[in-house]
Amino acid sequence: MSEIVHVNLAERSYDIHIGPGLLERSGALIAPLLERPKVAVVTDENVAELHLTTLRNGLLENNITMSHIVLPAGESTKAWPQFERTVEWLLAEQIERNDVVVAFGGGVIGDLAGFAASVLRRGVRFVQIPTSLLAQVDSSVGGKTGINAPQGKNLIGAFHQPSLVLADTGVLGTLTERDFLAGYGEVVKYGMLGDIEFFQWLENNGPALAAGDMALRIEAVKRSCQMKADIVARDELEKGDRALLNLGHTFCHALEAATGFGDRLLHGEGVAIGCALAFEVSARSGLCSQEDPSRVRAHLIDMKMKADLSDIAGELPDADGLMALMLQDKKMMGGTLHYVMARGIGDAFVTSDVDPNVVRQVLQDGLSVRR
Repeated sequence: MSEIVHVNLAERSYDIHIGPGLLERSGALIAPLLERPKVAVVTDENVAELHLTTLRNGLLENNITMSHIVLPAGESTKAWPQFERTVEWLLAEQIERNDVVVAFGGGVIGDLAGFAASVLRRGVRFVQIPTSLLAQVDSSVGGKTGINAPQGKNLIGAFHQPSLVLADTGVLGTLTERDFLAGYGEVVKYGMLGDIEFFQWLENNGPALAAGDMALRIEAVKRSCQMKADIVARDELEKGDRALLNLGHTFCHALEAATGFGDRLLHGEGVAIGCALAFEVSARSGLCSQEDPSRVRAHLIDMKMKADLSDIAGELPDADGLMALMLQDKKMMGGTLHYVMARGIGDAFVTSDVDPNVVRQVLQDGLSVRR
């Protein structure tokens, strides 16, 4: 019942396996990468409690032993202290350049462990085993690794492609509804940015997918990964098309910084709100019809997701404060902020030609609902 998506990057190419039961088959799938039968696993407390034994047993099926480090769960882990701890642990474990590090967790663990692998001995191979929907469809694919800085999200990192991705859709059943729907924010983003047929498919199948239909979950992960793989193959280092994957993220990262990168706002929730804001700015700029942001919000609300600034608990900075946070975005070039805007659902593009007054007014309108 598994599918394979190939990421075509010449000598850095790799496969994404998608389907249930991949933890049990992990040994057979990882063994061809190994020169000696051992791996170093980086995980977090939540994933370790639920799934570490299954992974260990899957590796032992092929006589592969594992050492592991368990980090605290949550976005605050993705910073210098736990990164330093992880690198020093890998050195203490005497991980060699020809060994493999396994990132076993959600996006935080994948980003941090991948970055650790990228700098260890100037580059060690790693395998992504993403355990959240968000990580399966986004952060585990494409080789972006890194940690957060006080100045903003993902400002320290490197491009370092994995050697293999195992997206076990069976583990998605252990996610809370909130975590699953946060990941869905990244899934629906793919339809919004480049595939209106996928967006329509999600409008029809999203509720059943969220309710646990395994075939629909596999299809959603596969189509998301295929779209990302195609874009990454064209633009590995984000000099052109790959920036489209950041639809909603300029707003999202500012909102995450404003809420302290904590549980007030999960990344995928910020992406969903960010996409709704991007479509609203696009509509008010005359780029797309007003029906498009209305349709985007209607689907997010139908999926019981956050869709507006008013859905974020607690106080937020004013519009100028949020715009100041947006200026820390990685997409700043020559002092100019580049946005991902839309001519319609499935037709996104990157531009610096966005009136800041329109952005400010959209934010002000969204914030005013809170008062």
